[in-house]
Amino acid sequence: MRISQIMSREVVTIGMDDSLDKAKKIFEQTKFHHLLVVENSLLVGIISDRDLLKAVSPNLGTEAATTKDLATLNKRAHQIMTRKPIALNESALVKDAVVVFNQNKISCIPIVDKASKPVGILSWRDIMREIGRGR
Repeated sequence: MRISQIMSREVVTIGMDDSLDKAKKIFEQTKFHHLLVVENSLLVGIISDRDLLKAVSPNLGTEAATTKDLATLNKRAHQIMTRKPIALNESALVKDAVVVFNQNKISCIPIVDKASKPVGILSWRDIMREIGRGR
């Protein structure tokens, strides 16, 4: 089975110079746990919701928040993104993705076309969902 049959085609991208405030708002407004970072429409990085939580002050949204805490939202995506993320082509097989998941500590794989433009994203949950369907 090809990855393209089970991947999520709905991806959210941000630019390298977009603020963490923008990333935070996207995470809050969507069900996504990963944002793909692009430059000239090409995949250059990935940010997980966990990466964001580590990068911003835990005092945000509380009475204890200071100007310095708020400034953490001014950091840029390129400052916290994982560079050169492991990606697969949409024609790859699901078993190829399983190998990637087993060999790396990652929870999703960006899916790109031949030009390295993001066309989807695959999580280990997508694979488990498919196995659960019994196909």
